[in-house]
Amino acid sequence: MGSKLSGKDLIKLGFPQNNVVNIALGQIHRYRKREKKERILVEAKDVLQAPEQYIGDGIWGKIAEALIKPIEIRLQQLNNQRAPFSIFGENEIDEQAKRQLYDALKLPIAIQGALMPDAHSGYGLPIGGVLATDNTVIPYGVGVDIGCRMSLYIYDLPASYFNGKTFQLTNILKDNTKFGMNEVHKQKSEHAILDRYEFQDIPLLKNLKDKAYKQLGTSGGGNHFVEFGIVKIDTESETLNIPKGEYIAVLAHSGSRGLGANIAKHYTYLATKQCPLPRHVQHLAWLDLDTHDGQEYWLAMNLAGDYAKACHDDIHRRIAKALGKQPLAKIENHHNFAWKEIIAGKECIVHRKGATPAQRGVLGIIPGSMTTEGYIIEGKGNSLSLDSASHGAGRLMSRAACKNSITKSQMFKEIENKGVELIGGSVDESPMAYKDIKKVIALQSELVHVLGTFTPKIVRMDK
Repeated sequence: MGSKLSGKDLIKLGFPQNNVVNIALGQIHRYRKREKKERILVEAKDVLQAPEQYIGDGIWGKIAEALIKPIEIRLQQLNNQRAPFSIFGENEIDEQAKRQLYDALKLPIAIQGALMPDAHSGYGLPIGGVLATDNTVIPYGVGVDIGCRMSLYIYDLPASYFNGKTFQLTNILKDNTKFGMNEVHKQKSEHAILDRYEFQDIPLLKNLKDKAYKQLGTSGGGNHFVEFGIVKIDTESETLNIPKGEYIAVLAHSGSRGLGANIAKHYTYLATKQCPLPRHVQHLAWLDLDTHDGQEYWLAMNLAGDYAKACHDDIHRRIAKALGKQPLAKIENHHNFAWKEIIAGKECIVHRKGATPAQRGVLGIIPGSMTTEGYIIEGKGNSLSLDSASHGAGRLMSRAACKNSITKSQMFKEIENKGVELIGGSVDESPMAYKDIKKVIALQSELVHVLGTFTPKIVRMDK
């Protein structure tokens, strides 16, 4: 069996007695341990003789890279000076979140950074943190829930449609949405995303395809939701192209489910091994995009982002079918992702961890809590924020603090007072856990135009 293959076997083939042997054993044990030793040695010999032919290969590419140009592993030192940065709504942001941004700005790869007014501390980059880096990607700068996104579907139905239909609309959410670790749809959907070549070519993703198929069209736990509500368009825009007025709408918030979480875990581990950093910033370990693992993460990250969109598309398809209506307009955006963008004339990798893209003319949706308005926005393209805006109201209290200080009866009283119907939900998502969304929006007036609002009426979350 492949698992019985040793370093001595590879050295006998002619492998150099350095870290390439460890890399080869790691890849073989992870992806080929059920195969015969003899077959693996034949392939290993081919790689040794012509490594350039295996660059990019899912299993042998990393070994070929180590044979041609080994990655230099050395402790990375932080710069003494921070890269340029801007903070929006500084007085509303906790000191730990600011310190996390300051640490990230001292990375030798950092080009520019920003902090949004909903920011709070997280792992690696703070939530609400934006960081541009030089040809490198930080898995924890993207986040665990890769491609977590908002999607708003607006229907040509008046706000009065809610009158007398709360029961019917509540059942539509109950019947057509699934949440958390265990709920899946009985009637699975087929989607082109599952035919993507990355699921075949990248061994990690190949092993995750079944999970992705089962979870397609479902939402995560925590702060993920699907809501019926009322959209009010206050400002006409050529980009949105909807007349002023009030409309029924469906807003969803979720990401790439188990697929994204496993990608984040795997490549964060690889980054920490290849990019040792001082202990207090170890979550900011990066992958060079000129390496096998960097390229592979980039492909996997983009697949996870597209998968998150596919999940949203399926959620809305099911609800639209139950409503018997097609949407008038769609607004959607990622807020846990990395993009290749031009910053000060140079192509950089822009990480937005809990931040909304806000390039000039780009539409987005920034939600509040389950009882407060969300905002439909159009970006102004402010370079100081790296063309970004907040992704929500931002947490005022940690989940643990919520559980220690808010009771379920207090939460439900607040929800009832606001006339909201809640299905599921937990105290750590209580409206009292979040900052004042109106203040957060006001603090980024130089980043976005507000076109309208979304007011939740029926909210479905994990139990």
